[in-house]
Amino acid sequence: MTASGKSQIAFEVAKERGDTALLSVDSMAVYRGMDIATAKASQWQRDVVDHYLIDLLDPHEEATASWFQEQAWSVLDDLNTQGRHSVLVGGTGLYHRAVLDRLDIPKQYPSIRLDLEAQVEADLPRLYEQLKQLDGLAASRMEPSNARRIVRALEVCLGSGRPFSSFGPGLESYPPNDIVQLGIARPIEEIDEAIASRVAGWLDQGFADEIDALLARPDGLSRTAAQAIGYQPFMAWRRGECSLEEATESTVGATKQFARRQRSWFRRDPRIRWCESLEELRDTLSTVLSGS
Repeated sequence: MTASGKSQIAFEVAKERGDTALLSVDSMAVYRGMDIATAKASQWQRDVVDHYLIDLLDPHEEATASWFQEQAWSVLDDLNTQGRHSVLVGGTGLYHRAVLDRLDIPKQYPSIRLDLEAQVEADLPRLYEQLKQLDGLAASRMEPSNARRIVRALEVCLGSGRPFSSFGPGLESYPPNDIVQLGIARPIEEIDEAIASRVAGWLDQGFADEIDALLARPDGLSRTAAQAIGYQPFMAWRRGECSLEEATESTVGATKQFARRQRSWFRRDPRIRWCESLEELRDTLSTVLSGS
């Protein structure tokens, strides 16, 4: 979960061992120049321990789960060949599942998606009926009010010519594998406090300069990069569209909501071993990496 302290524990254990690389599983840490609000590993940490899947794209470029899956598999294959340990650290649930479970991920069809999104507000019920006709199984797995999922399923049906449900068992299945997954089960009240403290410290770390640099980019932010929590409110502040207090409150609230979605997502996976404290997480990770 975000702000739980998991990344620091992974770094400390990897530093102690010397044979372990860290792979960031964060959909926003892949973007260059978006460092502070994504809690990206510092340059010093990257000098001490090898970090991968960071700073792969410019902010105007799109990132997808299938693209990330390919990047991660390539790195994991290389590290395995070198005989090194790999620890995947991060909170983007879909990216985790894509890598660990080798999900069969449908391609993106942007023009079809844009056309469907233009119809959502006026005619979502008709889009859901269309999905029921094209892929009744997929439609049965989602609420008729879930516009995002309906559009994605229709996009794939229309773009690929295949039912959306034909792309593997999907996220509802948790097949066994030989990968050890660890989670930290900190009380949500502690997470909320950590989130507020983290956001409050951004400006001291130079976040205003980072935002100004992004605003100055002629290509702007891609659809996926623009989803990074915190950037849009603080961009609005720098443009004079809201106060610093409003930007901060908006970001803290959105991050808390995100943490709760993460908690729900990962709690559904029965394969995860949950640690009750950071000390337990550190000890368990060390034990796993030692082959015990």
